[in-house]
Amino acid sequence: MTASVLAPPPGSLGIDDLLAAARARLHRLGPAAVAAAVRDGAVLIDIRPAAQRAEHGEIPDAIVIERNVLEWRLDPRSEARLPFADRYDLEVIITCQEGYTSSLAAAALQDLGLHRATDLAGGYAAWRAAGLPTTG
Repeated sequence: MTASVLAPPPGSLGIDDLLAAARARLHRLGPAAVAAAVRDGAVLIDIRPAAQRAEHGEIPDAIVIERNVLEWRLDPRSEARLPFADRYDLEVIITCQEGYTSSLAAAALQDLGLHRATDLAGGYAAWRAAGLPTTG
């Protein structure tokens, strides 16, 4: 490979930089705080693919919206939005398996104007390790 192929394009960011920038905008929550927020009306969204949910289990009452359609389902402007996604102050908490993809997804939701979007630090694995309810 030539050096020009190996060198990142000017202005590009690596995934570690993107993740750090996303997390700098979020007030990430631990499992107990997420459970409390859900009891108080927050919406917990599980963006893991079906195979991961089948292998590891699920969080009861979490709404499954796979990552590839998340923005369309939660943008209040979208004709493809879910009925509950009708306001910008909706408290949305995203979970994935370990809390990486969820940070990027929550930041994308903030870009749509959902200013209370955040994620579960440590993801489903942290939830399960905390002994909180799971199915499967």
